[in-house]
Amino acid sequence: METKVLKAKRGLSEAARLILAGETVAFPTETVYGLGADAFNPSAVKKIFEAKGRPQDNPLIVHLATPKDVEKVAKDIPKEFYVLAKKFMPGPLTVVLPKRDELPDVVTAGGNTVAVRVPANKIARRLISMSSPIAAPSANKSKHVSPTSAEYTYNDMKGLIPLILDGGSCKVGIESTVLDLTSPTPTVLRPGYVTEEMLLKVLSCVEKFGGEIKVAKSPGMKYTHYAPKVPTVIAKTFESGISEYDRAAKEGKRPVLILKNRKESELCGRKVIFVGKTAKEVSKNIYASMLNAEKTFDEIIIEHFGYDGLFGSVMNRVEKSASNKEV
Repeated sequence: METKVLKAKRGLSEAARLILAGETVAFPTETVYGLGADAFNPSAVKKIFEAKGRPQDNPLIVHLATPKDVEKVAKDIPKEFYVLAKKFMPGPLTVVLPKRDELPDVVTAGGNTVAVRVPANKIARRLISMSSPIAAPSANKSKHVSPTSAEYTYNDMKGLIPLILDGGSCKVGIESTVLDLTSPTPTVLRPGYVTEEMLLKVLSCVEKFGGEIKVAKSPGMKYTHYAPKVPTVIAKTFESGISEYDRAAKEGKRPVLILKNRKESELCGRKVIFVGKTAKEVSKNIYASMLNAEKTFDEIIIEHFGYDGLFGSVMNRVEKSASNKEV
């Protein structure tokens, strides 16, 4: 299969046609690039799993053009959804709700809930409004790092899907926050750009998920995600990162450090990729840095960014990328 890459404005009509024809299309969102299909076409949705090599028990997120479209895929919608929608939608927040029977089970991995979000990216919303609600995970091979540009998407999806819409680099850079509203207390299933502190400004209480997973309600709960193709470790301190770099280099490896901004004098010629200083900069750049690093180096050493606010969401992804290996 030939995979075309078209600039978003030029390719929107073709992308919508393909979605309605039961095909898959990769498209930009503000978080990462998504691999989408008509959420109400089970055979089309199955093509997502085939292209990604994704387990069938890993549910997808349904992307909507507007918050009011939630009634197309969900039922018994609590008032908290509309409170959240007013504050965070469009935006990088996914909400888990009871699903409508009309929505195919393949979308929700057989569960009775559906994860929904309204992307902030205007290209994504335009595509959805021209076609249908779109079921979409990230547009990468299963377990690999999520792509934040059309180029990274092409590297994983070449020959597997007919079209990639090129909308430039993603502004957020990590996946959306997932909040479960079907639990007794609103529960964060996956941390993301919308932090717990932000949620607590509009909700009276929020919990973090810590129970046994029987049926996953959202992506990222059951399987390893976000992993580069080369060994990756977390440096608890800058000094331990330098020590690990030097150890790997002495063994003949080609290591690289992924760090927040540092003085060049502290690095003494060691290879480094800087991801910025602020949490927003680090969030935007962390996946791109991993994907660039794996092309040239054979060990990635990532600085521990701490757990304050958005840094905590970034570290959730980094810890999965490194399988919690620390030095």
